[in-house]
Amino acid sequence: MRDISGKDVTRRTARATGFIRMAGATLKRIEDGTLPKGDPFGFARAAGFLAAKRTADLIPHCHPIPLEALTLDFQLSQAEASGGLLQIDARAITHARTGLEMEVLTAVSVAALTLYDLLKPVDSTLCIDGIRLLEKSGGKSGDWKAPD
Repeated sequence: MRDISGKDVTRRTARATGFIRMAGATLKRIEDGTLPKGDPFGFARAAGFLAAKRTADLIPHCHPIPLEALTLDFQLSQAEASGGLLQIDARAITHARTGLEMEVLTAVSVAALTLYDLLKPVDSTLCIDGIRLLEKSGGKSGDWKAPD
């Protein structure tokens, strides 16, 4: 791991997103609450929280950092060609010597995998797509936003 002992503790934030593309019928089943494994969002949120907290255990060069705030939000929408789209957004805040980009990316990734697992009994066309960092702030490098 890189030596961060000389870095200042600063307030840091990060936000990441990702998507699951699905059949329109799957979107309707989520909206209607008729999935065989129940409401998927509580499970996905819990899995994302646990994953973010364990990021340093999963990725060898990540430093363990405290998460002072973490949110995971889900938004369903109709996609092109009668398909469905589920967007996953993670936001986190900490005061630390290093950023938490990997924590929000891990939260989105594991939440997406959990949703995939819960939706696969009804949809073989699922696709996890577009997981990326949207913005971060704090530290020596300051603020950063992904280009549109």
